[in-house]
Amino acid sequence: MNFGFVIDNRKCIGCHACTVACKSEHQVPVGVNRTWVKYIEKGEFPDTRRLFSVMRCNHCADAPCVEICPVTALYTREDGIVDFDNRRCIGCKACTQACPYDALFMEPENHTASKCNYCTHRVDIGLEPACVVVCPEHAIVSGDMDNPDTEISRLLARETVSARKPEKGTNPKLFYIDGDRVSLNPSATEVESDYMWSSQATGVGHFAKFAEERIATGAQSTGAQASPLAVSAEARRDSGARRVYDAPNKGVLWGWEVSAYVLTKAIATGAFMIPVIASYFMFVPPEIKRLSVAVAFSFLCVTGVLLILDLGRPDRFLNVIFRPQWRSWLSRGAYFITVYGGLLTGWIVADWFEFETILKYLEPVAIVFAVLTAVYTAFLFAQAKGRDFWQSPMLGLHMILHSLMAGIGVALLITYWMPANVALMMVLGFFVIASIAFHLVTLAIELLTTHPTADAHATVKSIVKGEFARPFWVGMIFTGNVLPIALILTGNPLLYALAGALMLVGLWFAEDIWVKAPQRIQLS
Repeated sequence: MNFGFVIDNRKCIGCHACTVACKSEHQVPVGVNRTWVKYIEKGEFPDTRRLFSVMRCNHCADAPCVEICPVTALYTREDGIVDFDNRRCIGCKACTQACPYDALFMEPENHTASKCNYCTHRVDIGLEPACVVVCPEHAIVSGDMDNPDTEISRLLARETVSARKPEKGTNPKLFYIDGDRVSLNPSATEVESDYMWSSQATGVGHFAKFAEERIATGAQSTGAQASPLAVSAEARRDSGARRVYDAPNKGVLWGWEVSAYVLTKAIATGAFMIPVIASYFMFVPPEIKRLSVAVAFSFLCVTGVLLILDLGRPDRFLNVIFRPQWRSWLSRGAYFITVYGGLLTGWIVADWFEFETILKYLEPVAIVFAVLTAVYTAFLFAQAKGRDFWQSPMLGLHMILHSLMAGIGVALLITYWMPANVALMMVLGFFVIASIAFHLVTLAIELLTTHPTADAHATVKSIVKGEFARPFWVGMIFTGNVLPIALILTGNPLLYALAGALMLVGLWFAEDIWVKAPQRIQLS
């Protein structure tokens, strides 16, 4: 069997009976929805029309939410339904980033993920989903698409249908008859005025805490739009449409905790790699190596704390280790961090007992796992197919480079406070200039080259010219890149240390921007 949905927009009257039935059937809390109806208005008075589009999980054949879930809380049944088990969910929110259709949300009460599950409890006893039964116009059709005798199979064979974002390669199984492009494509419309859900546009439920932050910083010109995806005047003229009714925007689900964890992970890996690699080519005082490893171990512990802190259900964090889903890079990353932490612990113990031979063989292995720990987040972000900007092949290079820059910054600070080592400090100064120059080149390639999708282009625009322009230009570029080069050129040891500190400040802005900016894009 292969279950799917067909939404017949020729019949839909936008009555929201499906939304209400779904909420009643599953006790869905206020502010979040498993299914909802989106309203689009087209044309200019008096020649106008209103379009209705029922939105929900697409039960994709190649569901990215299933692939990214680290604990198999999301899974595909034999009948093709993408179901979930909230008893295993750890609330990592990775699935919400992976879904291109904005179908998943975090339950405000138990802080686990949830979505349309095709009313499996009804399907399993031969009943249709609640939304199908309650629709007064029979605009929602469900059934086995592989059975030629079913109504849905006959509709798919007879009618021209469209799906949302087929270019994502997810093979969605929610089809629309008479689906309108501007209604199904979130990039084609913007919210131009307040409407029913606008008061919750900055985040709902457990994540409404981001509302005050966004309003306080003046991120929104009105209360109606959380996304920076303001379509151009040309696009509005082309579509002649605007969004007037929609579900509440979920806000930024990966917030400062994720930004901080990416930074602390870069410090934890770079602080170890820089002095150890340098020791293969020049003399590095043992005291500097010991302190660097201590810093790396401390920040790796902080990384673990931040990872757990970001979970909706931190009490279940061990599920990632003991119930892993191996296709998820979040699970793989958890093992990389664990092994790397064990190697750092082994290094500290071996150094304490002066086991030089063990250190000789342990360090190369630790470097390998430091690289894996530094770079795995790029692959995790790549699994988040809902965020086009994270699909860049440059992201892995950024992660490695940020790790090395963080390590150089830490080494400069340590070298200043330890017994003077002019040769090492001069080498570090050279690598500050080299790494920043390479960093600026990679940024130029990332931001100036043509982006394949409107969402990725809108993210770049928000970084360079929009909401994130000030932290990007002032915090990331000037403070974290230009000033450190200027300080290094002075040759003053104290200013070398300051340059290292400013590099770390700049990296914070970089990680925070790269994590948050893509999440401002509307997905439905």
